[in-house]
Amino acid sequence: MTIDLRSDTVTKPTQAMLEAMMKAEVGDDVFGEDPTVNLLEKKCAQLLCMDGGVFCPSGTMTNQIGIKVLTQPYDEVICYNGSHIYKYEGGGLAGNSNVSVRLLEADRGRLSVEEISANINNTKDAHQAWTSVVALENTVVREAGSFYTLEQIAAIHDLASAKKLKMHLDGARLFNALTETKDNAVEYGKHFDTISICLSKGLGAPVGSVLLYKKEYETKARRMRKAFGGGMRQAGFLAAAGIYALDNHVDRLKEDHARANALGESLKNLRWVKSVMPVDTNIVLFEVGENLTPEKVLAKLSEHNIRALPFSHTEIRFVTHLDFTDPMLDKTIETFKKISF
Repeated sequence: MTIDLRSDTVTKPTQAMLEAMMKAEVGDDVFGEDPTVNLLEKKCAQLLCMDGGVFCPSGTMTNQIGIKVLTQPYDEVICYNGSHIYKYEGGGLAGNSNVSVRLLEADRGRLSVEEISANINNTKDAHQAWTSVVALENTVVREAGSFYTLEQIAAIHDLASAKKLKMHLDGARLFNALTETKDNAVEYGKHFDTISICLSKGLGAPVGSVLLYKKEYETKARRMRKAFGGGMRQAGFLAAAGIYALDNHVDRLKEDHARANALGESLKNLRWVKSVMPVDTNIVLFEVGENLTPEKVLAKLSEHNIRALPFSHTEIRFVTHLDFTDPMLDKTIETFKKISF
């Protein structure tokens, strides 16, 4: 038995999800004729009280389209310095949107009103880029799944609105955040111009993300999907998996969180672990001990068929998901106790 904790993207469709996929009614989505894709886009828009959505192959694409439709070349985007749109999307902000980035330290990746306010450029100063977008990430992948509350987001939105800035949300694991905050998802539509949600992470679909938007961005969002190579044809088979995931896999996210918390607690007293970041959702991030490297620890874990990712030169990441079961949790914790250096 291999235990794969590298990411929540490694899941396989359940039998029920596969059956939903095989029964999907499909058409040519580039022509707007795939009824299952249309249903998924409408369903997601209604969930978050947005005007519409566009189904894309990946969360990177939905993020990049979101920033593209909200900016002009030479604009500047404010975001956390470890944010996915900056750190893990291949330089796409520069290449796709020709924008600069104002990187903020943030509290575990969560921007504050004070930080944002202090970093908005003067539009009358020709030396400075024009600040145009505040981009938030919820949950924050680089900070062990930390999350914003809706109250925090509302305060940032009020500032952005007063300063005439647009708001983008990288909500790849938004439903993980909502599982913890119990906030009403439909309230999100009040605070963002574009929202990216991923179906292939904690929700367990094999492929796909949806970019949600206000009505004025629909034409450009669909054009950018085409320009970025994201136009798919009979994509309803994939969209059906996303619909099934939204209907059946949201409530169970709390199980992933509980297992992640158990992993985090089990790591705290091990000699080969220096520190463990607070576990807020389904991501466990820890620093290995002195004179160790992530590669050495991962090699030991691999001997027991446990897979994970190095996350920096001192850190390892575990991500729990629907294919990580209680027996796997027990085996992983027992393995932690057995290995030594």
